[in-house]
Amino acid sequence: MASDACAKLPPVSSDYVPKGTYETIAGLKTYVIGPESPSKAIIDIYDIFGISPQALQGADRLSAALDALVIVPDFFEGVYAQPSWLPIDTEEKKAAFGRFRAERADVPRSVEKLVAVRRAAGGRWPSAGDRWGVFGLCWGGKVGVLACGRGNEGAGRVFRVGGTAHPAALAAEDAEALTAPYICLASPGEPAEAVEQYREILARPGKVGVVETYKDMFHGWMGARANLGDAKNKSEYERGYNQVAEFYAQHL
Repeated sequence: MASDACAKLPPVSSDYVPKGTYETIAGLKTYVIGPESPSKAIIDIYDIFGISPQALQGADRLSAALDALVIVPDFFEGVYAQPSWLPIDTEEKKAAFGRFRAERADVPRSVEKLVAVRRAAGGRWPSAGDRWGVFGLCWGGKVGVLACGRGNEGAGRVFRVGGTAHPAALAAEDAEALTAPYICLASPGEPAEAVEQYREILARPGKVGVVETYKDMFHGWMGARANLGDAKNKSEYERGYNQVAEFYAQHL
């Protein structure tokens, strides 16, 4: 049970050293943590700031809580959004962010990459069978939810569960298209109306989902923007990953 495992996890650390290794999966450098012959696996998709200690600590916690393989592909291939671009309040920042989105963070192309990683990883770790999930932070959540919608079926392709924290570009049609159980952890930094639409859709007959807003948090509290030196952020980061682990334990 994830609850038992979560209770045994070490405290979240602000100076964390990731415990995994790296492999190349579907042509992408990929962080890997978990058993060599897993019975279940998760593809964890970072936010626009790419590989970060906060994202990798989250991956390690999910792996330990679920006794699962968790992999974090470097979709952006080392070229990440820069914190100095935010807020986007000058033409120069707008242009830089626009180039990044077009060249590195195009969502449809990233969904294709995710599907390729899923297929290659299924071959690399066949013991997981079809027990694969996907979890995404911010931008990664948009990529993941689309992969859990239309076309989410078949050997080497299906995701049995999906989820996101502080999601980007929430759209009702994405929730309506979901064919897998889904958890959405929001903050006040996302549009409240869009979050409520997700809540209503996932409460319908035939859907399985959890939507919760962490009212004291901010957009990014579980990803690269997490300030784990702050006691409240640290506590809610830990609670968030534990909640995701509990949900995945039920459905993966």
